[in-house]
Amino acid sequence: MSETQNDPVLERIDGIVKGSPVVLFMKGTPNFPMCGFSARVAQVLAQIGTPYQAVNVLADPEIREGIKAYGNWPTIPQLYVKGELIGGCDITLDMFQTGELQPLLQQAAGADA
Repeated sequence: MSETQNDPVLERIDGIVKGSPVVLFMKGTPNFPMCGFSARVAQVLAQIGTPYQAVNVLADPEIREGIKAYGNWPTIPQLYVKGELIGGCDITLDMFQTGELQPLLQQAAGADA
């Protein structure tokens, strides 16, 4: 992603995404989500039990707008696993319900252990 080198906000986001195996950009925090979609994704991650880094986009307007450009994804929440965008709420829930998400997260967590 060459554009990150020219944009300090995208560089910060890139560092966050690459700094943890599982990162959720959400509105609010896992214990106090500020939107239903963020709450659902946080609940799924809690149910699976994989540790993850949560980034409250409401606390930083630059991150809130920058993450949309970084992932080329217009909505929040955004779930990243091993540096790759998995998707938002609908995709995450679908993957959870089909059983695709659990091994992906377990593999990511194991890679960091």
